[in-house]
Amino acid sequence: MEGNVYAIFRDLAIILIAAKLCGILASKLRAPQVVGEIIAGLLIGPSLLGLVSESTFLVDMAEIGVVLLMFFAGLETNLQDLKKTGWKAFVIAVAGVTVPLAAGSVLYFLYYGMPPFGSDAFYTGIFVGVIMTATSVSITVATLMELGKLKESLGITIMGAAIIDDVIGIIVLTLVIGFKNPDVSPLKVLTNTVLFFGLALILGVGGYYLFKALDARYPHTRRIPIFGLVLCLLLAYIAEVYFGIADITGAYVAGIILCNIKDSEYIARKIDISSYMFFAPVFFASIGIKTSLQSLNPSLLIFSILFVLVALAGKIIGCGGVARLLGYRGKDTLKIGVGMMTRGEVALIVMQKGIDVGMIDPSYSTSVILLIVVSSIITPIILKVLYQEKTPVKMPVNK
Repeated sequence: MEGNVYAIFRDLAIILIAAKLCGILASKLRAPQVVGEIIAGLLIGPSLLGLVSESTFLVDMAEIGVVLLMFFAGLETNLQDLKKTGWKAFVIAVAGVTVPLAAGSVLYFLYYGMPPFGSDAFYTGIFVGVIMTATSVSITVATLMELGKLKESLGITIMGAAIIDDVIGIIVLTLVIGFKNPDVSPLKVLTNTVLFFGLALILGVGGYYLFKALDARYPHTRRIPIFGLVLCLLLAYIAEVYFGIADITGAYVAGIILCNIKDSEYIARKIDISSYMFFAPVFFASIGIKTSLQSLNPSLLIFSILFVLVALAGKIIGCGGVARLLGYRGKDTLKIGVGMMTRGEVALIVMQKGIDVGMIDPSYSTSVILLIVVSSIITPIILKVLYQEKTPVKMPVNK
C-alpha cells in the first residue's frame, strides 16, 4: 500500500512538470496550452516513454478536473451579453450545433459504413457529430480584442452564440449518452433532462439569492468560493446519480447560477488556482496518457484529416449561412462562421466523457487534438484578413 502511495506522488510530480513545460512550449509556438499538456501526457504515457500509466487514482483526479473546468466555464458566462445579442445569437448557436452534429455523423457513416440503428457503431457515429458541436471562443475573443472589435455588435453576437452553443451542446451530450444506455428509454432520458433543468432552475433562483446575501455580508472571504465549490460538487453528483445526466452538466449549471453575483470573479479566481495548478493538468495529461499511438493507422489518419475539414466547414456553413438569413451581409457572415469554428477544452471534455461511457474509442482523440491545433492556428489568421480594411489608393495630383 505504501509503495502505491509513493508511486502516486511520483506520477503526479512527473505529470505536473511535463504538463507545465510542454504547456509553456505550446504557448511559445502560439498554440493553446492545453495542447501542450495533452502532448505531455502522450510523451510520458505508455505509448512513448512509459513513465506514467493509467490508474484509478488518476482517473478520479481527472474527473474532478473536468468538473472544475466546467464550473469555471459557467462562472465565466456573461448572461448580460446573452441578453444583448438576443434571439439572433440563439438561432446562430442552434445552427452551430445541428449542422456540425449532422455533418460529423454523416462523415462517420460514409467512411465506415452505415451500421444498424441502435448499434454501438451507430451511437459512435452520432457521438462523432456531438464532438463537433463544441465551440471555444477564447481564441476568437483574444483576436477581436487585439483588433479592437470585441465590443462591436458582431463581436457580442459571436460571444453570445458561442455561450449558447456550449449550453445546447451539453444538453445534446446528455441526451446522446442517455440514449446509449439500453436500460433507459428515450422518453425517460428526455423526462430526466427536463426534470433536472427544472430542479436547476429552482435551485438557481434560491441559490442566487442565498449567495447574494452571503456575498453582501461576507464579501471576498474564502467561505464564498468554498460554498460555491460545494454547490458545484452537489449538482454534479445529483445530475449523475439521480437523473443519469453527465456530472459536467451539473457543474456547468452551478457556475451559471453564480455567474451574476458580485463575487463571481473572486470565486472563479480561487477555483482557477486549484484547477490550473493541479486538476486541469492532470485531466489534459490523462487524455494523452490514454491515447494509444499503436492504433494510429493510415485509415484513422485520413479520417482525422476529413474530421478536421468537416468540423471547420460545419461551423462556417451552419453559423455563417444562418447569419446571412438573419440579415448579415458580405464579410460579416464569414466573420461569424470563422469566429465560431475554434475548438478547445469543451471538445476535449465531450470526447473524454464519450470514452468513459464507451461510446467512442480513445484512438479518436487524435482527431480531436488535430482539430484543436488546426482551428486554433488558422482562426486568428482568417479573422485578421477578414477585418482588414482596404486602404484607398491615392491618385497623384497633377500640378
